[in-house]
Amino acid sequence: MKLKIAIIGTRGIPNRYGGFEQLTEYLSVGLMKNGHNVTVYNSHKHPFCEKKWNGVTIKRCFDPEYKIGTAGQFIYDLNCVRNARKQTFDVMLFLGYSSSSIWGPFYPKKPVIISNMDGLEWKRLKYSKPVRWFLKHAESFAVKYSDYFVADSPAIQSYLKEKYFIDSQYISYGAKIFTETNEKILQQFNLKFQEYFMLMSRMEPENNIEMILDGFHQSNSDKKFLVVGDVNNRFGKYIFKKFANDKRIHFAGSVYNNELTHTLKALAVLYFHGHSVGGTAQSLILVTSEQALCSFLRSSETCIPAYQPSSFNLNRSRSAAASTWSCARIVPFFIR
Repeated sequence: MKLKIAIIGTRGIPNRYGGFEQLTEYLSVGLMKNGHNVTVYNSHKHPFCEKKWNGVTIKRCFDPEYKIGTAGQFIYDLNCVRNARKQTFDVMLFLGYSSSSIWGPFYPKKPVIISNMDGLEWKRLKYSKPVRWFLKHAESFAVKYSDYFVADSPAIQSYLKEKYFIDSQYISYGAKIFTETNEKILQQFNLKFQEYFMLMSRMEPENNIEMILDGFHQSNSDKKFLVVGDVNNRFGKYIFKKFANDKRIHFAGSVYNNELTHTLKALAVLYFHGHSVGGTAQSLILVTSEQALCSFLRSSETCIPAYQPSSFNLNRSRSAAASTWSCARIVPFFIR
């Protein structure tokens, strides 16, 4: 049966932002190859301006986030919903609920509504207390206005069952297996094989970037630390300024080339993944496929990968996983 499917809730494809956008890339093309008609909603600010991407229909909607901040996400999602009401979709998949579920009363009546419930968004420290209060209610709106639910970790699945008495389908993320590295890439960043540490993340407080870099800053390591991620938001600017005088720390900005980021992670002496909320981060799953030694923060929401290549060894002399992190506990990672 051929279905008309819409995917809403991302900044758009091709991926220029994060995990849901990466998921959308793979999912939309996969559904299209299985005979379905797939539409992905993109922000009008997304640099890709064509009407088709790898066979997937792209709908661009006005997104004022760049002008008015977070409030613009709500207007963008409303614009996507308004456009969807004019279409004849059979299924609408919402990735996340933070700024879309409030528009539940306006969802089209015909399509089956599926919500990927993401993580516990109301725990994110980047939000003020009033916003976190709202997000708790937005979560309940998503439950009210959706027909089916997807959880990206068993912890989120259990939470939804206990909190709302609803059944959800646990669907784990996959990852492309990388086996080749190109050591010449390191020259672009003035790095050498296993002579640097690395993290790649959005600049948000709950990703524990400050704690990780504090630990490195307090160490006497002679290695470098590569930070990949856009530092143009408020927290990013704060982090950049705080560590600007540590010449060992290099802020590379955003990097969207998969071959490049794979090589950088695989050839680092240790990769740090500090996400503490938001469900299972796809970047953590990807690291396991890249055979990079990784120190990750184990939280109640994180689904630890089911498979672990030999080089992703939690039993090395330095524990690669920590149930709790503190600056004092991180410093020893940089002592060799």
